Amino acid sequence: MTSAAPAAPAGTNRLSLSGVVKERSALRHTPAGLPALDLVLEHQSVVQEEGVPRRVTMDCKAVCIGTTAVKAQQLAMDEPVDFQGFLAPARNGRGLVFHITSLQRLNGPTSD
Repeated sequence: MTSAAPAAPAGTNRLSLSGVVKERSALRHTPAGLPALDLVLEHQSVVQEEGVPRRVTMDCKAVCIGTTAVKAQQLAMDEPVDFQGFLAPARNGRGLVFHITSLQRLNGPTSD
């Protein structure tokens, strides 16, 4: 008889990322009927690494589900936004996808 692998300890999986929407798919619906929107976010920042400034420029695959998808669909492509959510494996098992659970326009109201 084989024993099940021990469960991984509960951990933190939260991501906050500022950026702009670079690509946006058409609004689709999940099998459960929830609206879903696939995005590519563009992020730029300068961070400190070992006391040295490092410029970071990257694209990030993201998805929004439910009311957040409807709200993200209304964002302008060059509008600065703070996105909050968590990371999960991509559907094809390659790489990670940022699952956005809330967003806040940097020049406007919060959109949860």
